Amino acid sequence: MTTSEQLKSYLTDRRSLIEDALRQAIPAAWNIPAKLREAAEYSLHAGGKRLRPVFVLAAAESVTADAQAVHRALPFAVAVEMVHTYSLIHDDLPAMDDDDFRRGRPTNHKVYGEAMAILAGDGLLTHAFYAASGASASGVPPARTLAVVAELARYAGLPGMVGGQAADMLGEQGITTLAQLESIHLHKTADLISFSLRAGGHAAEADDKQLDALGLFGRNVGLAFQIQDDILDLTGDETKLGKPVKSDEKQAKVTYPYLIGLEESRKRVVKLTAEAKEAVAGAGLADPGRLLAIADYIMSRDH
Repeated sequence: MTTSEQLKSYLTDRRSLIEDALRQAIPAAWNIPAKLREAAEYSLHAGGKRLRPVFVLAAAESVTADAQAVHRALPFAVAVEMVHTYSLIHDDLPAMDDDDFRRGRPTNHKVYGEAMAILAGDGLLTHAFYAASGASASGVPPARTLAVVAELARYAGLPGMVGGQAADMLGEQGITTLAQLESIHLHKTADLISFSLRAGGHAAEADDKQLDALGLFGRNVGLAFQIQDDILDLTGDETKLGKPVKSDEKQAKVTYPYLIGLEESRKRVVKLTAEAKEAVAGAGLADPGRLLAIADYIMSRDH
């Protein structure tokens, strides 16, 4: 089996594990309005790359050879995917990006209406913290669980992803420079990926040096991921992406290709990927191999 085939097999296996955990994440016994549950699960179970939760598990595995590390990290993986899904639901709303399709299906508000879509996103965001708090029952020390909950609030909140979304909206009003665009991408996209790496590290009881290295890896990979998204919006295949291409261009959004061109954007993806790999290679991790392979996959992905 080639390295590429091994990575594909690993990603398939981990996605399956994550999908199973997501299906059990909202207790069936809870009394939730049927339409609200349906709307939340419509987006939560819509598939996708599951990149952020995969990074949680891969980071835990990179720190320790303990086979139970993945089990301990799963609540954090569920939590970050719920936060990511809520952000997509809200991003697609008419007041934000006004998108009609996500992952090859009509967006949440197109199916359930704007009000229910907002509430479904709110519910998933809130439930993410419930999910993360369950890590202690999986064997994560309580102090580590508390640290992850606090980091999730910060990386996903006002100074993190939400702040990046706000800056992105302000940028659409014509004030975006290259430095501002990088800041937007770092917060809107990279912060949650950086959190994912650190959360997996906490689950495996990584030391401070390892946590910092994992966070830096996430920062650089996250920025590379977003730039690659900008590139694919111009050059990608709509059937592979599961959403319309050239939507950024149609909305006159400021992107890396818009500011520096496609070729320079591609060079930045390569440079950021190399810096990400360098960060974890010297961190004293038990096995950073899968993180390195996923970084290469992100750089060369076509969807």
